[in-house]
Amino acid sequence: MSDEHSDLGFLRKYVFSTDHKTIGIQYGITALVFLFFGFSLMMMMRWQLAYPGSAIPIIGGLLPDTLVDRGAMLPDFYNQLGAMHGTIMVFMGIVPLAVGAFGNYVVPLQIGAPDMAFPRLNMMSYQAFVIGGIVMLASFFLPGGAASSGWTSYAPLAVTATTGQTFWLIGMIFLIASSLLGALNFIVTILHIRAEGLTFFRLPFFVWSQLVTAFLLLLAFPPLQAAAIFQLMDRLAGTSFFLPSGLVVGGEQIVAAGGGSPLLWQHLFWFLAHPEVYVLILPGMGIIAEVIANNTRKPLWGYRPMVYSLLVLGFLSFGVWAHHMYMTGMGTTMSTFFQITTMIISIPSVIILTCLVISLWGASIRFSVAMLFALAFLPMFGIGGLTGLPLGLAAPDAHLHDTYYVIGHFHYVVAPGTIFAMFAGIYYWYPKATGRTLNVTLGKVHFWLSFIFMNGVFMPMMFEGMAGVSRRLFDPTIYDHGAAVHGLTVMTSWSAWCLAAAQIPFIINFFWSMRKTERAEENPWQATTLEWATPTPPPHGNFTETPVVYRGPYEYSVPGADRDFSPQYVKQEA
Repeated sequence: MSDEHSDLGFLRKYVFSTDHKTIGIQYGITALVFLFFGFSLMMMMRWQLAYPGSAIPIIGGLLPDTLVDRGAMLPDFYNQLGAMHGTIMVFMGIVPLAVGAFGNYVVPLQIGAPDMAFPRLNMMSYQAFVIGGIVMLASFFLPGGAASSGWTSYAPLAVTATTGQTFWLIGMIFLIASSLLGALNFIVTILHIRAEGLTFFRLPFFVWSQLVTAFLLLLAFPPLQAAAIFQLMDRLAGTSFFLPSGLVVGGEQIVAAGGGSPLLWQHLFWFLAHPEVYVLILPGMGIIAEVIANNTRKPLWGYRPMVYSLLVLGFLSFGVWAHHMYMTGMGTTMSTFFQITTMIISIPSVIILTCLVISLWGASIRFSVAMLFALAFLPMFGIGGLTGLPLGLAAPDAHLHDTYYVIGHFHYVVAPGTIFAMFAGIYYWYPKATGRTLNVTLGKVHFWLSFIFMNGVFMPMMFEGMAGVSRRLFDPTIYDHGAAVHGLTVMTSWSAWCLAAAQIPFIINFFWSMRKTERAEENPWQATTLEWATPTPPPHGNFTETPVVYRGPYEYSVPGADRDFSPQYVKQEA
């Protein structure tokens, strides 16, 4: 089977591949490229915020006059960068990396499957993702530039914006379709083609996280898909789903406007976008659990409570969306309801984080690069969660809403939180995917620089937000309170540029190690889960023999065993 697959031509093997491993690697490389591009947009924004009105170094003179004035960023260009940075990082970067890459590559291996349940659907999912990404990036070259109505695309502003907003909506339709196809595939794969003996409570925690994430995608994305189509019709077909009566733009009343509700868009968007937070973080938690169990050489503490907490998180995530909308005047009764659900949903997150921390107690910790990122994830995600509690209460949210505090909170969850988890996963499973090991020295340089400068970027934002600095200001120094904390803004910008430089060791390591480092062992981490039962890297079809599972996923340091790990797939000797 492996030889047969290797004889396929380039188009069949890569462009139209149905092998989950190839598709997973394609998702991963593409998502990392999008992440780097989205990060580059933010670095340009940080220059404007730190040095308002100054020409952008190096590239300022290369940009067209529609975007810059003598090299200095124009406000419309700043808005485009902000909208596209958020969109690219969330929908084209982290989600495809967390679900499309890690889910596609690892899940079938961990459940003993030869491939995903629907290989061609898997191929279509990646193709829809690429098409959506190309459409998004193409919008930069349109008259008027890319979308500039924020990553939330709030109506009615987005309905009356330039053509770039139309491309944003079309791109989102493809990206959502990609996620829906992938989610359906993951659910069927995990539920129906597990190896013999692999009961639900023998599943690795990572597989549980991907299963719950797939249900979130399948249930939360359709409302936004419908909303995107409605907003597209408002722009192109003269409807008014989100256009209120009497809307005046540029001194003239819009004829098509009438009876629409801008708040309807917000409800539909946030009904997706709050579960989306858990779409970002749950796969990260799954990766961290795998890395911690392996590098502590002991079972996860509280495996079953962690699984139950995942299920509760998934269920409750659909009942908290309107805590993003306290400022819309929903009334005290509805505000109280969403405050209560928001406080309740923090409990299962705390349970999972507590179990991971207690798993470290009494362990003989192996400080691999993956483990360093996993250990850093724990306090960083904790900071992200704790700083979110004031935003979940209507009273403090009145002061903090739309300030840099919101940016700092959210990014602590998804940057030193989720992205650190993604790095942990790359360092952990890189030998499985490539047959090579990443250089440890470069890995540790990458970790420590990233850890220092990541906090340098987002911690100052907390204080800027508490000072009342708005997240959407093109020049925060125009107000006294913004000028008073401008030193923090400059610190944030320099930290962001240093954080970009800190990724250079990772990029070098990632590509250099594919050819130059030593061949990896079949099971270099002495892990217990099923993906390490395959050759390294796995052939087409994955397993040379049909695997059978005999025990749970984290049988480390079992009393009486002749070694400190007992793989799921090795039958216990009598």
